Amino acid sequence: MKVFSVLATVLTAAAAISAAPTAQHEVRDVWSPKVLYPHAGTVWYSGQRHNVTWDLSSQPVNITNNPAFILLKTENFVTPVVLGYNFLLTDGRVEITVPDVISRPDYSVVLVGTGDNWGDQFRINGPIADL
Repeated sequence: MKVFSVLATVLTAAAAISAAPTAQHEVRDVWSPKVLYPHAGTVWYSGQRHNVTWDLSSQPVNITNNPAFILLKTENFVTPVVLGYNFLLTDGRVEITVPDVISRPDYSVVLVGTGDNWGDQFRINGPIADL
């Protein structure tokens, strides 16, 4: 008899849940905007401040990948460096300070939220000469 009582309680709860109105979930989009700056041909120097910028023209209504961050990477993705974090993709830019790195012509910034977007390769002249 106890089993039937427990079963009746479970079935009553299940019926109440299924009869409850479903909550509306907000539709959200993953967005990977194109990095506009730095672009191919750009040269940065360690210690300088720059605005990394990206294209806002294809911005969806509901963005899931906020806040975002920016990485500096090389062609081989050797030890990425965080350049900026905890900003909104809808800002369209974030100001960074160029870190002390080895001089190389194959740096890129990676704009990361839920999706990510790699910018063009560019050069950074740092305090250490090319290896």
